Amino acid sequence: MNRTLPMKDLAALGFLMFALFLGAGNLIFPPLLGQQAGTALWPAIIGFLVTGVGLPLLAIIAVSQVNGDLHQLANRVHPIFAVIFSFTVYLAIGPFFGIPRTGTVAYEIGVVPFLPGGQATTTSLLISTLIFFSLTFWLALNPAKLVDRVGKILTPLLIILIAIVSLRGVFAPMGSFEAAEENYQNGAFFSGFIEGYLTMDTIAALVFGIVIMNRLQERGIKDRAAIQAFTIKAGIIAGVGLSLVYLSLGYLGASSVSTIGRLDNGGAILAAVANALFGSTGSMILALVITFACLTTSIGLVSACGEFFAKRFSSVSYPVIIFILCVFSFTMANLGLSQLIAVSVPVLVTIYPIAIVLITLSFLHHKIGQRRQIYIGALIGAFIISLLDGISTAGVNLESLAFLDWIPLYGEGLGWLVPSIIGALIGWAVSKR
Repeated sequence: MNRTLPMKDLAALGFLMFALFLGAGNLIFPPLLGQQAGTALWPAIIGFLVTGVGLPLLAIIAVSQVNGDLHQLANRVHPIFAVIFSFTVYLAIGPFFGIPRTGTVAYEIGVVPFLPGGQATTTSLLISTLIFFSLTFWLALNPAKLVDRVGKILTPLLIILIAIVSLRGVFAPMGSFEAAEENYQNGAFFSGFIEGYLTMDTIAALVFGIVIMNRLQERGIKDRAAIQAFTIKAGIIAGVGLSLVYLSLGYLGASSVSTIGRLDNGGAILAAVANALFGSTGSMILALVITFACLTTSIGLVSACGEFFAKRFSSVSYPVIIFILCVFSFTMANLGLSQLIAVSVPVLVTIYPIAIVLITLSFLHHKIGQRRQIYIGALIGAFIISLLDGISTAGVNLESLAFLDWIPLYGEGLGWLVPSIIGALIGWAVSKR
């Protein structure tokens, strides 16, 4: 007999999902978008919500079809692709980029401003990240308690802190909206759409899927249809929460120009807004917000990677794996994060369109069936262009490749879309033969 999920547990699961997505980077994007969009804020922020909230939720629903197993989802394309793609995603968004970055961002915004002279030191970074990743290890050690620890404790604290800043700024605006900058004057919706696409949360959703599915199964939800249903409900809770945060932070950014001026960094905007609204207390509130956001994301990433690798390497226990992940992330946060970012970001840019295509096709799987050619054709079409985008992100000049100018939407960051569709059609034709 399949169990149902009490409303309080469903809400806690939704809060957990909300916290997993809401990292420090997600708090920084909307204020910058708000300043740049100005009077065009609302169409811009709606575009942002489509790709910054909608796509990640679709990704969670997609992996719920296979009980959170990204490897199984990717296996619909080819077994070799499943191994390469799933390991690349988990390593890139986990220990090689996402996890170390949470520790350094929490240090830079949550600790450095309170050091003597506001100056970072190697010793303070070492101590801060040691405490941060020790907490991460302890809180991720028992994944069955993630819903209670994160969904019922840390997330409500994070929401309260964000609400304090947001409500003050909304009900006591710092100023009126300024004119939109050039890239938002025409096609504000599409510009916001691209900004949400660049949050990389869709890839993170493929990683977090295993956390959500396992938490449901631990509560006695075994039927695949029930898992999907509760995942969608939890996703709605998380999506509403994320949308409210993005809307309020976008509003804060748009209304802040006359008070703090135009800044080119979302973190600087958020810090200046907090200071303008609450004075020196604002810095403390912002430090707590960023620290909680980074901590919950770090816990989620470590737990997700730990459960994935524990399933793939059954001879190594989950506690040992997450200990290795935390030690590696701690080391990289102190020694080599900038170099890892230089390598990891182009990789993420390359695999992001592949992830979107795979997610999209997963909703058509009942029609595609075992015709792998459709998957392969679509993914090859996306990969060719996304690889060039990744190479460009790595600093290689591609201006000599004149054919890129002829690809629809390439300049908007969606050049992979049409080649992917063409590849899927070719795959369909091959499968018919």
